[in-house]
Amino acid sequence: MIEAGTVAPADQRRALSLSTFAFTLCFAVWTIFSILGIQLKQELGLSDTELGLLMATPILTGSISRLFLGVLTDRFGGRWVFGLLMLLTAVAVFLVSIATSYTLLLIAALGVGLAGGGFIVGVAYISAWYEKDKQGTALGIFGAGNVGAALTNFGAPFLMLALGWQGTAQVYALVIGLMGIGFIMFARPDPAQGQRQADAPTLAQQLSPLADIRVWRFSLYYFFVFGAFVALALWLPHYLMEVYGLGVATAGILAALYTIPASLFRILGGWLSDKYGARTVMYWTLIASVISTFILSYPPTEYHVRGIDDTIEFSLETSLVMFVMLTFVLGFFMSLGKAAVFKHIPVYYPRHVGVVGGVVGMVGGLGGFLLPLTFGMLNDVIGIWQSCFMLLFIVASAALIWMHFAILKAQRHEMGRGWTVRDLPEMSTPDSMVLHEWDPEDKEFWERKGKAIANRNLWISIPNLFLAFAVWSIWSIIVVKMPALGFSYTANQLFWLAALPALSGATLRLFYGFMIPIFGGRRWTALSTASLLLPCIWMGFALQDTDTPYLIMLILALLCGLGGGNFSSSMANISFFYPKGEKGAALGLNAGLGNLGVSGLQLVGPLVISASVFGASGGEPLMLTLNEGQHQPIWLQNAAFIWVPLIILASLAAWFGMHDIADARSSFRQQAVIFRRSHTWWMCWLYLGTFGSFIGFAAGFPLLSGMLFEDIDPVKYAFIGPLAGALARPFGGVLADRLGGARVTLWNFMLMAAGVIGVIHFLPEPGQAGNFYGFFAMFLLLFIASGIGNGATFRMVPSMFLLLRTRALGQGQEKQAEIEGNRESAAVLGFISAIAAYGGFFIPKSYGTAIILTGSAHLALYSFIVFYISCVAVTWWFYARRNAPVPC
Repeated sequence: MIEAGTVAPADQRRALSLSTFAFTLCFAVWTIFSILGIQLKQELGLSDTELGLLMATPILTGSISRLFLGVLTDRFGGRWVFGLLMLLTAVAVFLVSIATSYTLLLIAALGVGLAGGGFIVGVAYISAWYEKDKQGTALGIFGAGNVGAALTNFGAPFLMLALGWQGTAQVYALVIGLMGIGFIMFARPDPAQGQRQADAPTLAQQLSPLADIRVWRFSLYYFFVFGAFVALALWLPHYLMEVYGLGVATAGILAALYTIPASLFRILGGWLSDKYGARTVMYWTLIASVISTFILSYPPTEYHVRGIDDTIEFSLETSLVMFVMLTFVLGFFMSLGKAAVFKHIPVYYPRHVGVVGGVVGMVGGLGGFLLPLTFGMLNDVIGIWQSCFMLLFIVASAALIWMHFAILKAQRHEMGRGWTVRDLPEMSTPDSMVLHEWDPEDKEFWERKGKAIANRNLWISIPNLFLAFAVWSIWSIIVVKMPALGFSYTANQLFWLAALPALSGATLRLFYGFMIPIFGGRRWTALSTASLLLPCIWMGFALQDTDTPYLIMLILALLCGLGGGNFSSSMANISFFYPKGEKGAALGLNAGLGNLGVSGLQLVGPLVISASVFGASGGEPLMLTLNEGQHQPIWLQNAAFIWVPLIILASLAAWFGMHDIADARSSFRQQAVIFRRSHTWWMCWLYLGTFGSFIGFAAGFPLLSGMLFEDIDPVKYAFIGPLAGALARPFGGVLADRLGGARVTLWNFMLMAAGVIGVIHFLPEPGQAGNFYGFFAMFLLLFIASGIGNGATFRMVPSMFLLLRTRALGQGQEKQAEIEGNRESAAVLGFISAIAAYGGFFIPKSYGTAIILTGSAHLALYSFIVFYISCVAVTWWFYARRNAPVPC
């Protein structure tokens, strides 16, 4: 942040005018498909779902890219990042003009979305030019570039009539490309660029503010003031036409009364934030929004009041005039709020405006992508048009309550110490929750207090992990029931829904495994568990309507991967608490009882979907047609809703009951050394064979057995295998503590290869029905073997990396070797669990691929045998044979 008077006003105005003009053009490009889509749908014969995906793709990529663009801007400055961004966008828009298929259009739309990411580049660039008391006004003027959407709405239709959609896209590409070149030529490096280059912060230092929950509170504000603005801008014309019976022209004009002030009054919001404070403006915004959305959410209602002599009848309904006035007020205060949110960022994070603003902008943009989909889903499920405003009322109320209590906490915290009151991070950890001295290898310390603390954290971690696995595996039960309930998805689409949670969960594990040393085990466990509320609540509504688009189901399947990501962070956290001799049993208990979430879901799921567990508040059932022509009600949504209260309780238990270990803190760079260890990659291979098999078999068994044995209801048997495998995992850990992890792992892979041979023996063949019970028994053997292998393989890692660090550091460095060994083994446990989780994707997909190619699952099963033999060879050579390089 610069001091007043150090930069000439002319230079400030130059930077602001160039950036605002550039952002206006970027926003115009970002919304180009709202106009081009009209002709594209006609020429390419797109369905409504395909058109919706095409229009939403730039919004999604523009939102996600803001985080990465913010990091780049913090490091390299806005001049080059903004200029090159516009040039890349120009290329993408030109590709739109020459695209000849829907697939190519989607690929080009990914690039078009970069234009939306230009917002955070401009925010970071402008913030560096202005002093603190003028940043709000400057950012408000810059943010008014949202009016670029109006430029497209007014200008693009005329261009399209004259030049067609291809010519219109080429004009847009030319204009944004010229602006990119002009920006590089005429914009100047910001005043903070020299200092940034001199300091050269590491990536970990740039990302460090993301550990502050205040950043995510700001993100919630922006999710409402910007995300809801974008969503309502798309939704209001349709709403006005359906609810008030208006024509398209009239609806568009009235919707503009909402969208125009929601853009232009952002300038006023910036000025007010400078004059009265961003916090005060946010109070105005959220209070006005709560009142407006409450009134707008009230559906037309008729009342019948029984009086003494007669029944009094009256009705309440929001008239068109009142609706327009309320949406105008809502848009006005949203515009103030958008400016106020970004006024906070350079004040609290002057050296991290790009990355913090990138996260806040990303969350806001994701709101613009997810909320319209949710509005449509709520209409289908609840059947009330005002349900969209009901949702916004809840979001605005949550933001207001969180902000108010955060400020009260800050005031109590600082006034008690005689400090000046400011908005503190709520995530500061009480000293009682931080273990500054932690030495589990010291037997006296361990028996005196270490063991009790470790066990406390373990037994709180286990139910959190249980719920994570339950949410992760929801789709393994749901896909079995969907066809009979009227969801018109193909077998291949169902396999994708079963496999996608594993794919996203495995990818998230790559990041989650490194979060414990950065955020702390207590914080991350609580927040990662709470994140499971998003897919559960959304799925609970989506599954009530058989017309829910497949696109939404895919998004929900990906979001269930949040549960899969939790495993790597949970295991890494627990590994820090226990001494070497007890890690195997502790990790086995955490993982084994946590893995029970899979069987718990597959046991509880069929029970809760068959009854109205939540009464009228749980929604209406879908009807299942039985063979006798009778109908059975099925509450499929209960498979998701049932976990919501448990997730809330587990998150609170983790937040108030667990601990952070001070010695466990480390940067990503310190943990990243594991990628240079060859044994990290060998353990990835082995753990893919154990845990990858467990989660893959759990995800694929119900659907595979249902396809192969049509007379069998696989839901009745699905929970047994995962239950046996989960219960076997602690036994594998204890066995590995006594006999050695490598020896147990070696024999276990031999048993798994034999189990697959048994499965093949009982498969149906041409002219033979096969034997389901033999097939099931062999799969049960595979589940048990994979569970034992999970515990044994995880036991190998701490021993292995402690031995490697002891060898590397030499005598006299035992304590340092223990610290480094624990840190590296925790990172390795998280990383290999991430790689192994891909088994949950590949195994179900290999079944589907083998059936498509050959008509049977034999090809997939033979490949499993070859893989397990390779695991036997790796285990024997590196870890189990006499004179092995790393015996463990």
